[in-house]
Amino acid sequence: VQLQASGGGLVQTGGSLRLSCAASGRTFSGYTVAWFRQATGKEREFVAALRSTNSNPFYADSVKGRFTISRDNAKNTLYLQMNSLQPEDTAVYFCTASRSIILSNLRVPSSYDFWGRGTLVTVSS
Repeated sequence: VQLQASGGGLVQTGGSLRLSCAASGRTFSGYTVAWFRQATGKEREFVAALRSTNSNPFYADSVKGRFTISRDNAKNTLYLQMNSLQPEDTAVYFCTASRSIILSNLRVPSSYDFWGRGTLVTVSS
């Protein structure tokens, strides 16, 4: 599976962006998918995940209530709607997918099999 994230850009505090992640190579309907982000000088951190069963999504506490992860299996695309953006949300955002992952590893980057190249989100104060 090849993943390509897009939709990043520069936005003011309080603004919104919608990230997309297009998957190619094979359908990813059976994969757990997620978004991570990495700010300059920091480790990659979990943002949100959605399991293949389309059960309830999982979010980092820092984005809960502001970000929404969703997927369109027909389009083989993953989304991240980001509202009420804050300067601390500034980072490169990566989409990722896993063929098989246990619940306790959803927030662990090394648990995922496929990664996109990332898209930069900059939130100005």
